[in-house]
Amino acid sequence: MVELKLGKQTAGIDAGELVSYQVDGHEFIHQKGSPGWRNADTEMFPIIGPTNEAGFVVQVPRGNSILDQHGHLREMDYELVSQSETIASYRKEYEAGTPVKNSKYPEKSNRQWLMWPYSFVFEKTFSINENGLEIVFTVEGERDMPFMLGYHPAFKIHAQNPIIMADDREITLNEVLAVGSRALQVVDCESVVLKDEKELFITTEGFGHFMCWTEVKNMVCIEPITFYPYAVEQRKLHEGFEHLMEPTQFKVVLSVRP
Repeated sequence: MVELKLGKQTAGIDAGELVSYQVDGHEFIHQKGSPGWRNADTEMFPIIGPTNEAGFVVQVPRGNSILDQHGHLREMDYELVSQSETIASYRKEYEAGTPVKNSKYPEKSNRQWLMWPYSFVFEKTFSINENGLEIVFTVEGERDMPFMLGYHPAFKIHAQNPIIMADDREITLNEVLAVGSRALQVVDCESVVLKDEKELFITTEGFGHFMCWTEVKNMVCIEPITFYPYAVEQRKLHEGFEHLMEPTQFKVVLSVRP
């Protein structure tokens, strides 16, 4: 476990997973073991969304790749690259064509191994500063590699009727619950506010959209995404790809303002 500290802020990171963010002792992150989800955060890469209806096959320029829901990055382990009192950086490296074991097999998937025909390096850096907690994702890989990126953090809910403010749109927890597993789409939005007992500002760079998901009332996932996967049929997921031209960064900032 890595703990970052600055003033009244603390962040706990377990093997690259954000398991705690507290300001003045108030916990904003969903705790493992609580109802709702077994994780606290994860990344969706190089695709977002389910693939089961397409036989777990995703079309790419180099043919077909075998990926389960939200891609195979989450099946790989982070390596801690550097650490200080306020910064921690993690990395995952993947070599094209390397089989990655699918943790959903055999209970939730019939694909034991996942494969992607491109090499890449994925870095995740946490930094506490006066603006809050910054999480920066850096994607390096083969030129023209197709990809989507989504960040999937889960936030702890304290109040009975929290509100998510997305620009001028007011979203209730019941609205998110009603959408179910597809997740509620929030298009063309770079910043939202989770209005709970305390207000948490979630500001992004590079993603462009959000989607919100939960199946319980004690947590909600507010997920920055480059593409909303339910906008197309699963066999057409490739229509949502961006293409890597150079090392690219995406940023999420969690902040509490006076």
